[in-house]
Amino acid sequence: MAEKKHEESFTVTDRRLFTSDGELRQDVAEEEQPAKPTKPAPVPSPSNAAPQTPAGPTGGDKSTVIPPPPSASEQQAQADAYRKSSKELDSQVELNGHSVKDFEMTFERFLASLYMTAMLQLGLMREQGAQPQVDIIGARQTIDTLSLIAEKTKGNLTAAEENFLQNSLYELRMAYVEVTNMLARPPQPGPATGTSGR
Repeated sequence: MAEKKHEESFTVTDRRLFTSDGELRQDVAEEEQPAKPTKPAPVPSPSNAAPQTPAGPTGGDKSTVIPPPPSASEQQAQADAYRKSSKELDSQVELNGHSVKDFEMTFERFLASLYMTAMLQLGLMREQGAQPQVDIIGARQTIDTLSLIAEKTKGNLTAAEENFLQNSLYELRMAYVEVTNMLARPPQPGPATGTSGR
């Protein structure tokens, strides 16, 4: 005698918070009420309230609040604290036998750090002991960043800075083209292995 198969049934419950149009679903809003805060947040006075502006070009919440910039006295106090902290670090560096000038950030060092980042992202350089990894989107963004810097600093650079920037852009763009062409090529068949069947 054949046994009757016991068919299990299940229920699908849609737990998405939003409809396909992006609207909040009413049935979910009623099911899951958010916990109310124990202490109400302070309401800023109209004079101190930050203006509500729409989010940037990527979209997002239209009621994003951008905080006001720090006041001049706050900026000055923070700059003074930063300088004091830097002086303490500089004295530690010099006690260890190094020159503070070796760690000073210059425009050329900034460009060099972007150049090295792009070379790492293209997989043409790697950290010691690590395998090269290609991040072609990241490399493109870094190269575009250098291009943006070249455009925005036109006429404000020394000859050495301009030369360094243009050489970096040239080399990185050439490397980017080579890597993307290599990635776009189908894999080439290797030499045949095995016996010929005779």
